[in-house]
Amino acid sequence: MPASADGAAGANGGAGDDGPDGDRDARLADIGRRLFAGQADFVKGAVSLDTLPPPDRPEIAFAGRSNVGKSSLLNALTGRKALARTSNTPGRTQELNYFRLGDGMDLPLYVVDLPGYGYARVERKQVERWTRLVKTYLRGRPSLRRVMLLIDARHGLKANDREIMTMLDEAAVNYQLVLTKMDKLKVSERAAIAARVAAQAAGHVACHPVILPTSSEKDWGLGDLKADIAGLLA
Repeated sequence: MPASADGAAGANGGAGDDGPDGDRDARLADIGRRLFAGQADFVKGAVSLDTLPPPDRPEIAFAGRSNVGKSSLLNALTGRKALARTSNTPGRTQELNYFRLGDGMDLPLYVVDLPGYGYARVERKQVERWTRLVKTYLRGRPSLRRVMLLIDARHGLKANDREIMTMLDEAAVNYQLVLTKMDKLKVSERAAIAARVAAQAAGHVACHPVILPTSSEKDWGLGDLKADIAGLLA
């Protein structure tokens, strides 16, 4: 995370800029930048597994509690104001929304915006239907490379986050925690929340060890997230 994030970067560690690792980091950063700066198109919103697009390119899924800032993060990553819908109403994203990136590059990609969980205002049967769809997708999509599991930095891991993490562990689905809204924290709180979440996640076998602190509003950590995604495709 950039120095402007004030203290949050230390939770990630990371290689220096010199030597082979530094060269690879710079290459992946450039690939990630070009991937998300290029064309990004909405493909479809899938409401069942038989309506998913063909698994003809790698997929990165974004998941998280309602109001975690998922749509804002997707819009910030692609530099668009309305690629993904944003709303103050929990549960508005009711489908598996597919976006196509990287056409014309060697590393085409689907970004999948999953329905938010933890939505208290949505009718229970609808919640159960979405939950079954998401769990079945996560367990059985062969082209899924990683789930980016978004965690609101102001609140840390909650019970429903842990439930999803356990399910992903059991299904052997690789996932990575992305802290959102880091700019809403005091400078003195940022490194502490990143360290606490990392410690809580340490026992989850399918969780990637690097926690990514981000802010859609301030553009913090977006380059690191793009580079990590590029690394999964390279």
